[in-house]
Amino acid sequence: MQSVDVTTLTAICDDLQTHWIPAKVEQVYQRDPHTISIALRTLKKRSWLTISWHPQAARLCIGDPPPRTPDTFTFSDQLRHQLNGFALIDLNMISPWERVVNLQFAKRPGDEPVWHLFVEIMGKYSNVILTDNRQQIVTVAHQVNPNQSTVRTVQTGQKYELPPALTGTFPKLDEDQERWQERVSLIPGSLKKQLLNSYRGLSPAVATSMLKEAGFQPQDSTESLTEKDWNQLYKLWQFWLKSLQDKNFEPGYTEQGYTVLGWGIIEQTINIQTLINDYYTKEINQEKFKQLKYQLQQKLKSCLKKLYNKAGNFQEKMEQSSEADEYRQKGDLLMAHSHLWEPGMGSMTLNDFETQKPVKIPLNPEKNAIQNAQLLYKKHQKLKRAKSAVEPLLNEVKEEINYLEQVEDSLQQIDYYHSIEDLQTLQEIKEELIQQNYLPSRTQQTPNSPDESQPYQHTTPSGFEVWIGRNNRQNDRLTFRTAGDYDLWFHTQESAGSHVLLRLEPGAVPNDADLHCAADWAAYYSRARQSEQVPVVYTEPKYVYKPKGAKPGMVIYKRERVLWGKPHKIQCYLKNQG
Repeated sequence: MQSVDVTTLTAICDDLQTHWIPAKVEQVYQRDPHTISIALRTLKKRSWLTISWHPQAARLCIGDPPPRTPDTFTFSDQLRHQLNGFALIDLNMISPWERVVNLQFAKRPGDEPVWHLFVEIMGKYSNVILTDNRQQIVTVAHQVNPNQSTVRTVQTGQKYELPPALTGTFPKLDEDQERWQERVSLIPGSLKKQLLNSYRGLSPAVATSMLKEAGFQPQDSTESLTEKDWNQLYKLWQFWLKSLQDKNFEPGYTEQGYTVLGWGIIEQTINIQTLINDYYTKEINQEKFKQLKYQLQQKLKSCLKKLYNKAGNFQEKMEQSSEADEYRQKGDLLMAHSHLWEPGMGSMTLNDFETQKPVKIPLNPEKNAIQNAQLLYKKHQKLKRAKSAVEPLLNEVKEEINYLEQVEDSLQQIDYYHSIEDLQTLQEIKEELIQQNYLPSRTQQTPNSPDESQPYQHTTPSGFEVWIGRNNRQNDRLTFRTAGDYDLWFHTQESAGSHVLLRLEPGAVPNDADLHCAADWAAYYSRARQSEQVPVVYTEPKYVYKPKGAKPGMVIYKRERVLWGKPHKIQCYLKNQG
C-alpha cells in the first residue's frame, strides 16, 4: 500500500486550503479505531474531512460520510466536546519536509485559534493530537508513555512537542546539477537507493515514478548513466521541486498506485481528495477482506474437523450397534441347544436356524449355557439402546456439518475483493456465525454499513434475470422475501450451494435454455463446482420451507424437478467476460 508522502500531503493541504478554509465544524464521528470524520460546512458546500492514523493508511482528505451507527469511541467524544461549532480557520504543514499538519480552530473566522489539531502522518507512529492555544495536550488518539518510547512521549496534560526533526540533506530547487549529480553518484549503487540515501523528504513512490518517467529502472546503476541520462533525470528532479513550490499538481492513478505529479498516469482524476479517499478506502477494504476471509476460513475448518471426527465416532458406534441382532441370534441358539452344554466349555459351534451354517459362539467357562445366553441378550439390549441414543446425535451432527459446509461454500465463492459488496458479504457471514455461537460476540462493535449486501445478478439467453445468494442471509432473503409467485427456485441436490432465483414476470414462460442456464449457475455456485455435471432441483418458491429451528440458509422443498447443471459452462462464460 502506498503511503501518503510529503508530495501528496502538500497537494492535499493546498487543495483543502483553497476549497475548505474557512469552514464550520458541525459534527465529529469516529468510524473505527484509527479514523475520525469531521463534518465541515462552507458557504457553498458541506462534506466530511477524513483524518486517519492507520499504521499503513494514515491520511487527511475529504472522504465519505460515516455510517449511521452509534459512535462509542472516547476520542471522538472529546473532540466533539471541544470542536463542535468552531470554525476551521487554517491548516498548514509545520515544515516543508515534515508530514505533520496543524489544523487551527477558532470561534469564528478572523479570531485567534483556540484549538490546534496536529495530524502526524508517520507510518506506524501516526497520531492525532488536540491541544489548546498554549500547546497543552487535551486529548490524543494514541497515548505514548515512557515505556513505549524514550524519544518522545505523547500524553494528555503534557506540553505538545513536535516530532524529532529530520536530519540529513533536503532537496533544494536552487541546487545546481553538478552538485546534485555528485551527491547522488558519490557511492555507486542503484539509482533509487542512491536518490533515497542522498536526500530526505523524497519518498520511494516519487523516486520510482521519477525514474520510470525518465526511462530507467529503479535497480539501474548510477554508473550506467550517460551525460544525457543525468540531464534528463535532473530535469524531472527540478520538475518535482517546482511542482511543490508552485503547488502545481496533476493527480491520477498509476499501475502501482497513484501520483500527484502526472507521471505514469493510466487514469486521470480532477479531484485529489477523491483520489486519496477512493485509493485508501479500497486498499483498507482489501486488507480487511483478506484478514476476515482468513479468519472465517480457519474457524470453519476447525469446526468442521471436530464435527467430522464426532460424526466418525458416532458412525462407528452405529456400526457396532448393527451387531445387536447377531448377539440376540447367538443367545437364541444357545437357549435352544443348552442341553449340549458341558461344564468348562470355552465355546460352542451350532448351526444357524435359517442358513444352517455353523456359528461359533464364545462362552464364559465359569457360567452355564443359560447364563451365557443371558450375557448375549444383555449385549444385544445395550447395543440396541446405544443405537437409539446415537442415531439422533449423528443426525444432529450431520445437519450441523451440512450447515457449516453451506457457509464454507459461500465463503469459497468470494475469491477476491472487487467491491465493497464483497466485504459486506463476509461481514454478514461473520455476524451469522456470531449469532449461531461459532464466533464470540464483540464487546467493541466496529460500525458497519447498514446497507444489506446484494446478490449476484445475471441473465438467461431469453433475458430473464437470475439472482444468486452470496451467503445464508441473502439465501433466506431471496427465498422467503424476494421470490415472487411466478419465479422459480433452484438449488443443487444433496450438495451445499447458493439459493438461485429465476425471476419471471406474470405470463412469462422460460424455455429449456433458460432453465438449464439457471441450473448451471446453481451448480457453479455450489460445493460441487468442480464436477462435470451436478443434479439441480427446481420448484416454485411456495414449495420451499424452513423447518422450525433450522439454521440460516437451510430449507426443505417438495414438488421438485431435476435438471443437470454444468458448472464448466459458467466458468467459460466468466472467462470470456474478462
